[in-house]
Order: sequence, then C-alpha cells, then structure tokens
Amino acid sequence: QVQLVESGGGLVQAGDSMRLSCAASGRTFSIYRMGWFRQAPGKEREFVGTIRWAGGSIYYADSVKGRFTISRDSAKNTVYLQMNSLKPEDTAVYYCAAKESTTGLWYTIVSYDYWGQGTQVTVSS
Repeated sequence: QVQLVESGGGLVQAGDSMRLSCAASGRTFSIYRMGWFRQAPGKEREFVGTIRWAGGSIYYADSVKGRFTISRDSAKNTVYLQMNSLKPEDTAVYYCAAKESTTGLWYTIVSYDYWGQGTQVTVSS
C-alpha cells in the first residue's frame, strides 16, 4: 500500500501563487508515476499534470501549461505542484495520485492506484 497526504491548499487571490505538496509513504518503491488531478464543484475530476517517480517525463493539461510546474524531492518522497498566475477557474479540490503500472494512460483517473484525501484550493477574483 501507498499512502498519500496532500498539503498546502487555501484561499488566494487571482494572480497569486501557491504550492501544493504530496508526501508519499509505505510501498513507495512500487510507484512508477505520480499525478495531480482536480475536481471543481459540479464537475468531473480532471487531469492536471504528472511526473515519473524517478523524475522527468512531465506532462500537463493544456489549461495549466505554462502556469503550473510539477517537481519532486526523492529524499523526502514528496511531489510538488507549483501553481502560478492562479485564476478563479483553478478553484477545486486538488488530489495527488500514484500509479504503479508502467502501462496505461498517465492522464486517466483509472490508471492510478492510490489517492490522497485532497486539498481545497480557492482562488478569488
């Protein structure tokens, strides 16, 4: 089992920045890829970005490309989501997820095996 704990959410104004963290514990050696997803009220959960656990192979949703950056600290077993130039439409609960398999699509919810509890990000206009 892998446990994921997100932190760093809160309330910010449009144009501000925020960094989310996702700390992984347990069978971290089994992780192949980490993903960030978000779910706005009344909407389906959507892909935000992903990074390979060993580093590299980073991809983003078009809606956040150029504004969000994913990184990881292998010594801390932590993945980060740096969010800049935040917009009200970025308001959502943000989830990190871990994927064990080396196959499967990295942008689909069903490909991920473990999920954090989510952290609320609210961007006011």
